[in-house]
Amino acid sequence: MRAEMAQAAADFKARWNTVPGLAVVRAGEDPASVSYARQIAKAFEAAGMAFQLHTLPDSASQQEIVALVAQLSADPAVHGIMVQEPLPKGVDGVAVVAALSVAKDVDGVHPENAGRLLQDAGDYFVPATPAGGMEILRRYQVALKGAQAVVVGRSNIVGKPMACLLLHQHATVTICHSRTVDLGAVTRQADILVAAVGKARIITGDMIKPGAVVIDFGMNRDSGAMVGDVDFESAAAVAGYITPVPGGTGPMTNVMLLQNTLRAAEQLLNR
Repeated sequence: MRAEMAQAAADFKARWNTVPGLAVVRAGEDPASVSYARQIAKAFEAAGMAFQLHTLPDSASQQEIVALVAQLSADPAVHGIMVQEPLPKGVDGVAVVAALSVAKDVDGVHPENAGRLLQDAGDYFVPATPAGGMEILRRYQVALKGAQAVVVGRSNIVGKPMACLLLHQHATVTICHSRTVDLGAVTRQADILVAAVGKARIITGDMIKPGAVVIDFGMNRDSGAMVGDVDFESAAAVAGYITPVPGGTGPMTNVMLLQNTLRAAEQLLNR
């Protein structure tokens, strides 16, 4: 997919004499956000696409952040915008997202994109992380129609959109979370098990149906190591397919961000 994106970016540049590009906004120096921005920058550079990082101090006011997002939304040289979390204390994330151009919302966080995803209506951007999970399922030709899918996690950027995407492909979807009673009794019913709850190794091998497909979106630090929401060793002994952490859904998130930015650029220039 990286090769596909690089070719698509080259074709786009030849057609429009413009380099498609993403602007990332960050307030503060949260270590995970800093690392993620660095990874995105490398992915965009490798694909021949433009990347801008706009940083504000942790002391930045809501007004300053909103003004920056509004400025980038109005800038024709910027095709996609992503606002990194966490935002500084006291900053209303809803107000920040409201300043974001729907047409440049390449991580699908604006309520209009989220609403269109829920309804599967019109043109919309899907958050890059669940979009990457769905692309893994598609590329490995995992049958979704009629399958029992269990999504563990209910965040607005992973769990909920992933559940919607699975529903759109005619899977039967159950949403669980960290407070689900007897979680294992539910997850053992899953043909497709999605872990997106943000708790290290909360899913163990005895909670997985033999042969199930396991998509692990977890990114947790445990004794200095990066681990998923799934205990990989015990799960891999049971699952039919399983994504590793690191190296599984994480790289796919960056690829889907490339894809969404390319699509946003195409749509903006075709207006």
